Amino acid sequence: MARYTGASCRQCRREGMKLFLKGERCYTDKCAIVTRNYAPGQHGQGRKKVSGYGLQLREKQKVKRIYGVLETQFRNLYERADKMAGMTGVNLLSLLERRLDNVVYRMGLASSRKEARQLVGHGHFLLNGHKADIASMTVKPGDVITVKERSKSSAKFKALVEANTKVAPKWLETNLEEMSAKVVALPTREDIDLEIAEHLIIELYSK
Repeated sequence: MARYTGASCRQCRREGMKLFLKGERCYTDKCAIVTRNYAPGQHGQGRKKVSGYGLQLREKQKVKRIYGVLETQFRNLYERADKMAGMTGVNLLSLLERRLDNVVYRMGLASSRKEARQLVGHGHFLLNGHKADIASMTVKPGDVITVKERSKSSAKFKALVEANTKVAPKWLETNLEEMSAKVVALPTREDIDLEIAEHLIIELYSK
C-alpha cells in the first residue's frame, strides 16, 4: 500500500499551518510552525502570488494531509461523495471523518491520525465484534468500535487514556473506561472543527 514516508513537519510548513500530524509535539515550542514558519525548500521564504487554481490545489493538499490519504483514495472519496444526496463538500468531509483511523483519533485513543492508523493496522481494534485492521474502513451509525481485550491491559493504551484531553464529537458516544465508542449519527459540517474551505476542492475537481 502506498503511503507518505517523508517528514510530517514538512507538510505542515508547506501548508503554512498546524495540521497536528505529530501528536503532542504539535502543542510544544518544538513544532515546526513555531520554529520555521515558512515553506520548505530553497525558495520557501520567498513571496509568491497564488492563483485561484493554486488556492484550490493547496486546499485539497491540506485536507489530504490532515486525514493522511493519497490522491487516488481522495479522488475515489470525492466521486463517492458526488453520488450521495446533499452537498458534495459536506459529504466528502463526512466520509473522511468516518474513516476508522479518524474515529480512533476522535475517540482519544491516539495522539494523531498517523498513530491511529498504525494502531488500527496492528490489529488492536474490533468493529462490531469483528477484527478491523483496515484504516480506510468507513463506519456508519450503529457501529461499535472497541479495543481488543488483550490490548486494553497494555501500557500503551492505559497511557493514551490517562493522557486524553480530547472532547469527542457529538456523533460519537465514547466510553474511555471501556475503551469503546458507538457511532450515533453521521457527522455534520458543524461537528468538523477544522479550517477547511471544501468548496475550493469541489471547484477543483469540477473542472
